[in-house]
Amino acid sequence: MDFRTLMDTETLSRQLGAPSIVVVDCRSKLDDPEWAPTQYEASHIPGAVLAHLDRDLAGPKTGMNGRHPLPDPSAFTDTLSRLGIDDAVQVVAYDQDSGMYASRFWWMARWLGHQRVAVLDGGFGKWIAEGRPTARGREQRTPRSFVASPNPRAVVSVQEIGVFASSPALRLLDARAPERFSGATEPIDRVGGHIPGATNYPFQNNVDEHGIFRAPDVLRRQLEAALGGAAPDQVVCYCGSGVTACQNLLALEHAGLPGGRLYPGSWSEWSSDPARPIAAGPENGPEKAKNPS
Repeated sequence: MDFRTLMDTETLSRQLGAPSIVVVDCRSKLDDPEWAPTQYEASHIPGAVLAHLDRDLAGPKTGMNGRHPLPDPSAFTDTLSRLGIDDAVQVVAYDQDSGMYASRFWWMARWLGHQRVAVLDGGFGKWIAEGRPTARGREQRTPRSFVASPNPRAVVSVQEIGVFASSPALRLLDARAPERFSGATEPIDRVGGHIPGATNYPFQNNVDEHGIFRAPDVLRRQLEAALGGAAPDQVVCYCGSGVTACQNLLALEHAGLPGGRLYPGSWSEWSSDPARPIAAGPENGPEKAKNPS
């Protein structure tokens, strides 16, 4: 079994309980860190282990490095080992439905060199809607020894972002909702708007109303239009804090457009420094530069 982008619920159901598969529950709520463990203990896919967005999939915050900075590779290596993951297993991550949190786990595992990792298409919502079994309480797997091989190219630093924003051969894709991209509203971060030169491609474009990913050919057409001729390996994805951008990276991979990179700090890091330039206005419309303040 070798799944590297998505796995459907029927396939997971047939494999459930096999020692060669690890299921990871990544459900989360950005405004309620304790929602995830509560939901997990109440009901989860049998055998699934919990990966917490703030504790396992993010590192220490400084106030200037974004709301979900990447953990040190050694720390996430320890997390994968604790969850019973090594190179011999197939990993399937799931969240509520659209993959917006599970894709963060998917991307991070690949960042450290584990390729046999997939997101459950439709997530827990689809699993429940189909009447599939659930379990209660907290589960653990026998730890394994994960050997990391970090890919430094997968990550783009804040210092490199200016190059991507100014080059016509490169493309910055912003996964946030249009109203946040344009600066019409900003419910979380210091100021609204986007990185100058970025293109808005909301991650919700990748799934239907049930959180199921669109067909690869549909995704390819949508994404190629957003890339505007840029090669897939010249794309950097960002969002508010480096979480939903990973869902765009998953969509690119599933559409046969691999090689995109992540700016983990995303808008929450970029906007934390008043000296950095920001832009406002809708995608494909006239941008208005804002003076740093």
